[in-house]
Amino acid sequence: MADRDPGRVSAEVDWREVARLVLTSREMDRIEEQELVPARKILYQFSARGHDMAQVLLGLQLKDGDGAFGYYRSRPLLLALGVPLADALGSGMGLAGGYSDGRDIGVVFNYPNPGGAHALPMCGGVGAQYTPAAGWAQAIAYKRKVLEEGPEDAIAVVLGGDASCATGGFWSALTIATTQQLPLLIYIEDNGYGISVPSDYQTPGKDIAANLASFSGLTIFNGDGTDPLEASRLIHEAVAHVRAKRTPAMLRLTVPRLEGHSFQDTQTYKSEAEVEAEWASDPLPKLKAFCAKRQVGDDAWADLERETAWQVQAAVAEAEARGVSSPENVTRNVFYEGELQQVGGLWNGGYAPPPSTDEAAGAGQRLNMVTAIRRVLDQELAANPRLLVFGEDVGPKGGVHAVTLGLQEKFGVERVFDTSLNEEGIVGRAVGMALAGLMPVPEIQFRKYAEPATEQIHDCGTMRWRTNNRFAAPMVLRVPGGFFKCGDPWHSMTNEVEFVHNPGWKVAVPSNADDAVGLLRGSLRGNDPVLFFEHRAMLDDSWARRPWPGDEFVLPFGRAKKTREGDQITIVTWGAMVPRCEAAAEGFSADVIDLRTLMPWDREMVLDSVRRTRRCLIVHEDLRTGGFGAEIAAVIADEAFLDLDAPVARVTMPDIPSPHHPKLMEWALPSPASIRAEIERLVGF
Repeated sequence: MADRDPGRVSAEVDWREVARLVLTSREMDRIEEQELVPARKILYQFSARGHDMAQVLLGLQLKDGDGAFGYYRSRPLLLALGVPLADALGSGMGLAGGYSDGRDIGVVFNYPNPGGAHALPMCGGVGAQYTPAAGWAQAIAYKRKVLEEGPEDAIAVVLGGDASCATGGFWSALTIATTQQLPLLIYIEDNGYGISVPSDYQTPGKDIAANLASFSGLTIFNGDGTDPLEASRLIHEAVAHVRAKRTPAMLRLTVPRLEGHSFQDTQTYKSEAEVEAEWASDPLPKLKAFCAKRQVGDDAWADLERETAWQVQAAVAEAEARGVSSPENVTRNVFYEGELQQVGGLWNGGYAPPPSTDEAAGAGQRLNMVTAIRRVLDQELAANPRLLVFGEDVGPKGGVHAVTLGLQEKFGVERVFDTSLNEEGIVGRAVGMALAGLMPVPEIQFRKYAEPATEQIHDCGTMRWRTNNRFAAPMVLRVPGGFFKCGDPWHSMTNEVEFVHNPGWKVAVPSNADDAVGLLRGSLRGNDPVLFFEHRAMLDDSWARRPWPGDEFVLPFGRAKKTREGDQITIVTWGAMVPRCEAAAEGFSADVIDLRTLMPWDREMVLDSVRRTRRCLIVHEDLRTGGFGAEIAAVIADEAFLDLDAPVARVTMPDIPSPHHPKLMEWALPSPASIRAEIERLVGF
């Protein structure tokens, strides 16, 4: 823009700057395709030719407070935001520095941009960018209304191709933004193809904007992204609408994809006539002709071509001089290690956890887990205005397990709110909120229902690592699960090992109210994503009831607890199996270890105990094959094999879903009798 004051955006377009950035993008595509890819210095290359002019025009409209969520063809937007060329090119070569320090492919970008719009961490999956963008937009609205923070006209912008309009993330974000009336601009670059699949198979009528013309609460802008004047006008109108009206809009611009989906794509599925027609609509010649009538004539254009070619060549040399990052550092920054990420999380806003203790007071009436969890949420909501609780039915109903009962009435619908029925939207929205500096506490109604959110869960967990600590999205994802009075394949699974296997997630599995309080409070004040597993059978179980441990009680992750001590056998367990193991161990001198957290887990306590008792039994509710008990057994075999007097054994569910009838369910679950039988076998081995 002509006026680069970060507090204002002018409708006056600096066409020389537009030309410079588009020519830079073209030269970067050229040098990659003609030099770096043939030399095998880049393995994944996606050309932005045809998409570039409109993206540059959009990027120059963005400013401090805005959040941009792009996808693999969004590099021109990043150039407009100011990303260094050496970072953009070096990331594609997997070199040190840049977006990820060589950990991720170069088109999966991120760009912390103090004083300007952040390019939030891109996801590698198609359509995964939409719901985090909706979360960022909701965070903008929340911070203005409740916290009175941030620019009054800040917006979220999300980019996607026409094929991504078929994904669940697109429709979920659309639902969130329109029902909540959020300042979100959805920009669809319609090039008519999803790799080789024409848009006929993606969108009826091949025009998502036309199909959504009557979608309530959404303003549509639709036109040609290759015509400089029309594209500039539509982009300005769409951005201005969202800034001023604070309501969502969709901008669909048709653009040609002038190269294949990626460098390896030869486009043999397109006819010669179709390829010729696409090149005929190339926005670059149109931009040159348009600029010639305004600020950039032929001589100035030629100067820009030479200038950008030199700058890109210099950026390649700068990136190559960085070399490859040190392999020994590649395991760092999976979790917070003491150095604060640049963007995301409570702590970036100056939040400091209050004083705490790991010594439980243990005074007063015994509380069940439901009451204990609710009380922690109540206290932390009162103490931290950046904390929000949301999910399906968590509002007036108080959750299907009554954990959030009364919280909306006390804290209001901005702080505790119901969501649409879409788990990808629940977790994806939480990612955007966390990036914006809030502490989201999303609830998944039952463990099985987390499956539609798997992509967002994976992407959130890897964010700190794949951006090399530039971004992180700490949250507490509450997930009830496990058996109750009966079982079934849909509400009673645990499968906690899936979350343990997702890098970047801490996993808590409390067995009682005391541990639930300490682990939940610490998670809500922390700087990493946490999966907080609330076992359905223990929420109101009499064994799990404990006196309130105190308002400052916090438990560290990775510290197990012995619920019984002895020297004949070590029993390792967690969750609802702890009281069953205690009952089974009656009459034996046994260490019963409640792990309390699975990521990280207390290897030291387990190994120390096994080396002393020389026997180990692992008991868990999850299925046997690939269950977390197999990991524990492998560690014991690796590190304490010579101390064993008997094989490491497991008592688990068989490899079947949870049966519905109580008699069938109890047969399948580890019971005190089946656990005791295995204790007897190992002790007598």
